[in-house]
Amino acid sequence: MNKINPPPRSRSIYLLPNLFTTGGLFAGFYAVIAAANGQFTQAAIAVFVAGIMDGIDGRVARLTGTSSEFGVQYDSLADLVSFGMAPALVMYHWSLSHLKYDGGILGRLGWAVAFLYAACAALRLARFNVQTGSVDKRWFIGLASPAAAGLMMAFVWAFADDTLGWDGIQLRYVSLFVTLIAALLMVSRIRYWSFKGGQQRRSDRVPFIALFLVAAIIAVLVIDLPRTLLAAGVLYALSGPVCWVWQRIHKSDKSAP
Repeated sequence: MNKINPPPRSRSIYLLPNLFTTGGLFAGFYAVIAAANGQFTQAAIAVFVAGIMDGIDGRVARLTGTSSEFGVQYDSLADLVSFGMAPALVMYHWSLSHLKYDGGILGRLGWAVAFLYAACAALRLARFNVQTGSVDKRWFIGLASPAAAGLMMAFVWAFADDTLGWDGIQLRYVSLFVTLIAALLMVSRIRYWSFKGGQQRRSDRVPFIALFLVAAIIAVLVIDLPRTLLAAGVLYALSGPVCWVWQRIHKSDKSAP
C-alpha cells in the first residue's frame, strides 16, 4: 500500500516568523545608532518596537506550525541585541556616561554597570533556553529581558523629552540604580507572572470586564504614553519581590506555634 506523503510546507511560511525576528533585531540595532546620535526618544521607541516584534514572531510560528530550533536560536540572539545590548547602550549614552564628570572611578562604574546589564540579559536568555519545557509556563524565573528592557527604555523615554524638567545628566545616579536593579532582577530566582495562564474552556468568549479594561488601558496610554509605560514597568518589576516577601511572611506565620 503506497503512503501518501503530505505536501511540503511552503518556504515562505517558514520565513514569516523569522522576518518578524529580523524586524526586532533591526529595531534593536537602530536603537543603538539613534542613541549614539543623541536621539534618545527614538531609541527608546525602537526598543519597544522590538518588543512588539518579539511577541509576534513566536505567535506566528505557533499559529502556522513553523516553529523550529533555528527560529528559537535566532530569536534568542536577536533578543540579546534588542533587550540586552541596546538598552544598556541607550542608557549609557543618555545618562551613565555623564558619571565620568564626577570622577574617573564613577565614570568606569557607569560603563561597568551598563555591561553588567548586558551580561545579565545574556545569562537570563541562556537560562530561559535551557529551562524551556521544565518550568511552569505561568511564571518567569527572574524578570524577563523584554520587561527589563521596557523598564529601562520607559525611564529614558519619560525624561528624554525634558517635559518634566530633568534630563539624563541630573538623573545619572537614578539611572545607575535602575540599571543595576533591572540587571539583578533578571538573574534572580524571583518569580514573575508570565500572563500565560490556563486556557479558557471557551476560547471564543471573553469576559465583559476584560473588554472594559482593554478600553481603559488604551485611554490611559493615550493620555501620557511614556509615563504610563514607566509606571507599568515599575509596578511589574516590583510585583515579583513584593509577592516573594508576602509568601515568606505567610510561610513564617504558618510555621509559628
